[in-house]
Amino acid sequence: MTSTLSGRGANTRPARPARRRGAAVGLLFIAPAFIGLLALYLIPLVRTVVLSLMETGPFGGGKFTGLSNYEALLGDEAFWHALRNSAIYTAIVLIGIPLAILVSALINNARRGRAIYRVLYFLPVVTLPVAVGMVWRYIYNGDFGLLNQFLALFGIDGPSWVADPQVAIFAVAIVGIWMTLGTNIIILGAGMQGIPEELMEASSLDGAGPVRQFFGITLPLLSPSIFFVSVLSVISSLQMFDLIYVMIGRGSPALDGSKTIVFLFYQKAFIENDQGFGAAIAIVLLMIIMAATAIQFRLQRRWVFYG
Repeated sequence: MTSTLSGRGANTRPARPARRRGAAVGLLFIAPAFIGLLALYLIPLVRTVVLSLMETGPFGGGKFTGLSNYEALLGDEAFWHALRNSAIYTAIVLIGIPLAILVSALINNARRGRAIYRVLYFLPVVTLPVAVGMVWRYIYNGDFGLLNQFLALFGIDGPSWVADPQVAIFAVAIVGIWMTLGTNIIILGAGMQGIPEELMEASSLDGAGPVRQFFGITLPLLSPSIFFVSVLSVISSLQMFDLIYVMIGRGSPALDGSKTIVFLFYQKAFIENDQGFGAAIAIVLLMIIMAATAIQFRLQRRWVFYG
């Protein structure tokens, strides 16, 4: 028995250096990703939190002021107005998800040209947002824009879409739907292609028509993809900046009525050089996005079907 125990001990001794070498190799493989996460996310996040607790000057430096930036932010009417605009933009962009479901279903049932349709809808996604904003700014122009010229054919006098504070945020949100439609179609189309054909054939034999199949089979099985698209849409919509900057601009009378949270951050941090206040806006926006995502994950238990 002694020899057996000693043999076992002899067999286990070389395992420790081997495990250490395996762990070292594993750490070596994850080191680039960890360094990138540390340098691009964790360190800037910590610096932003520290900066949000300081009062900074136009030439740098600053002194610790605690939560004064957050108190000033919560008491700033411009912040709540920008938050309302971001919420309106996000809600309108989310309306584009049912549209993407409908278009995906039509493309999925098309007999020819599926790839061509997907490419055409995906083109706005790979186009620079600045170029998209400039084109749509011309389309929305109140004097010679293509949209108002089209409405004039029916006797309708269109407004100055991106210069009117009452309609500017809605006009920009429509462009946001147009830009995100391609990504949503690709994701939802992939989800539809993953639905087993046997279920459709069995429901057809039971007398279910296309409409009943869509609401009884396609939508429940597509719910994980819809949930994923909704999470991405909320996160990207709350961070929207470029369309407001390009389509409306800093000198537009509609800016105050369509300014989003990120644009307010840009204005405070880079135009007014109040970096501490801008950092507080960034941290509050991060908390809002985290809260919205947590609520979505909480609610998905009621309607997402992971069959």
